[in-house]
Amino acid sequence: MNDFDEHNIQETLKKRVVTLADGTQLPCLGQGTWHMGEKPGEKTKEVKALQLGIDLGMTLIDTAEMYGEGESERVVGEAVHGRRGTVFLVSKVYPHNAGAETIKIACENSLKRMNTEYLDMYLLHWRGGIPLEETIEGMEDLRAEGKIKRWGVSNFDTNDMEELWNNENGSNCATNQVLYHLGSRGIEFDLLPWQRKHRMPVMAYCPLAQGGTLRKQLTTHPVIKEIAEKYQVKPLQIALAWTIRNNHIISIPKAVQEQHVIENAAAAGIALTKEEEKKLDKAFSLPSRKTPLDII
Repeated sequence: MNDFDEHNIQETLKKRVVTLADGTQLPCLGQGTWHMGEKPGEKTKEVKALQLGIDLGMTLIDTAEMYGEGESERVVGEAVHGRRGTVFLVSKVYPHNAGAETIKIACENSLKRMNTEYLDMYLLHWRGGIPLEETIEGMEDLRAEGKIKRWGVSNFDTNDMEELWNNENGSNCATNQVLYHLGSRGIEFDLLPWQRKHRMPVMAYCPLAQGGTLRKQLTTHPVIKEIAEKYQVKPLQIALAWTIRNNHIISIPKAVQEQHVIENAAAAGIALTKEEEKKLDKAFSLPSRKTPLDII
């Protein structure tokens, strides 16, 4: 694990926290589960990977009813069995299930698949045709019933957030989960500042990009490689450390290989200097204008 050991990683993640508006402190690194549960033969490995991540301090786990049509939630349920009290569990509801009544059924099904009595956070996966006020009503009802502790949204742009905020109880939204990595910085123009102003942390999905050209760029770019060599870590660890350079973003990388889980968690111990951040800004340009929200 290079210069990191398990104890150091655990201690670092205890200190590197992001605070929700209600005062809840969460580790700056959690675990994503997109595509988990899709291959039955991989289930045991996936469960062990999530458990290793929990042991290292990445105690926030994000899933969704969409992932593997519920199979990802079943993987998560096995991973947190016997340690539910130490895990901050997040799941997401399909937009077509986000009506005032249908959201209750969807939530119940997610709880059954994960064998838990409550979710720490429940998110609207993306905006659909159901009015926001109806989804908010459903979320607030679930919270009153104790089925969820708090709720939020995903893939909402700034105008969506403003509309949400202007609805009754809309300001109870705890987070907005969006795509964010060095190759996708559009949220820094207006969405990220908006959320900072409203004390709402961002949850960054695919912080290491989702394969393809962008993922390759994060592993081969000379600036990232130069910084990685200085810290004696992998280039992707530098890219991940960049996403959590302040105390306002929770990154949720997905990993199944044990070494990748360890590398992700160890990235919390990398503190980039201002000069290194400037080099990365030059290599991966800051947005100079409003662009449509990137969504995968």
